[in-house]
Amino acid sequence: MNVLKQILDPAARPDPYRYFGALRESPVTVQEDGTYLVSTYREIVALLHDPRVSSDRRNLGAGAQDDVNPSFIGLDSPEHDRLRGLAMRHFGPPHSPETVERLRPKMLELTTALIDALRGRTRADIVDEVAYPLPVAVICALLGVPEEDEPRFHALADEVVETLGPGEEDRAERERARKAAAMELSRYLAGLAEARERAPRADMLSGLITYRGPAGGMTRDEVVATSVLLLIAGHETTINLIANGMLTFLRRPDLLRRLRDDPELIIPAVEELLRYEPPVQFVSSRVALDDITIAGTTIPAGAPIVLAMAAGSRDPAHVARPDEFDVDRPRNEHLGFGGGVHYCFGAPLARLEAQIVLKELVRRLRAPRLVADPPPYRPSAVLRGPRHLVVEYDGVD
Repeated sequence: MNVLKQILDPAARPDPYRYFGALRESPVTVQEDGTYLVSTYREIVALLHDPRVSSDRRNLGAGAQDDVNPSFIGLDSPEHDRLRGLAMRHFGPPHSPETVERLRPKMLELTTALIDALRGRTRADIVDEVAYPLPVAVICALLGVPEEDEPRFHALADEVVETLGPGEEDRAERERARKAAAMELSRYLAGLAEARERAPRADMLSGLITYRGPAGGMTRDEVVATSVLLLIAGHETTINLIANGMLTFLRRPDLLRRLRDDPELIIPAVEELLRYEPPVQFVSSRVALDDITIAGTTIPAGAPIVLAMAAGSRDPAHVARPDEFDVDRPRNEHLGFGGGVHYCFGAPLARLEAQIVLKELVRRLRAPRLVADPPPYRPSAVLRGPRHLVVEYDGVD
């Protein structure tokens, strides 16, 4: 079995990192299906910034199965830049610099209520009861999606996420399932966009559908594709970041005590989590537009490329003691949010959510401890995180 297959095996989900050293022995390797896997930090960064690397899977040529109307994450410049710029008008600098920070009180209020609900018990599932509901509530508030519709889009978002990523087995079946779920989610959000066009509200979906600037705005299809991306990416990865974080802390009682004694350490702790236990392990949506020679290997034009981001962030050629969790790292350059023009759109939101939730869990749960280690994991090797994280505790402060 080759190294990638070992990593993709569900049995490896609790600890794929034991295979990364072997993976990095050859910075670029070609897989049986013609995909080129890149696993070292320097080479990944180079490709993230290389204009000869496309994010548009339609460049795989005839027979490529992908979305008819991809979101900006699946497009190249200049279309990527136009759509990302239009989305950013309603999310961050320079036009909406206060959007994320204005959500801080709501995040803390929601987190407080979720942890309050754990009182009077000695056991809870951190994923189901805290890590999932918080980012879902926040992205619903931001986009303007009714929170009561959560059961409707939860299963669809899970289907899209769990069928992403590298791997040959059941590829056609996984692609059909992903596209069917994405289409259903698109229909749901198209209905919401139509309603917001008729009666705009103070939310991001209303801004996307109604804004018309000097260069125009988004078409309805572009609004829907952008909204699908933001709804899924706005909570799925953050769930994993929070769950991976709490698991990492609970495995290190000394660290847990330090974080409780010095709450400001949560800021570097979240950065180290993004390096050490990143919620996105692989980026599998790249295509070579030209022959690219890197680390002595030529990736031919038209070949699919997979970037092993989690392996790159633990590359010993880039970071000292890569397999140690060190909250005191003086300089933490990681690939937790990707890089280049596709650097994670929602990074400021994810960082703040993780900092608030993890800080409050550490502060308020008395003597928390794992019930099962390792916990059960979600199927996806790409967006990797615990499916459940059951803890016992002595009380809630």
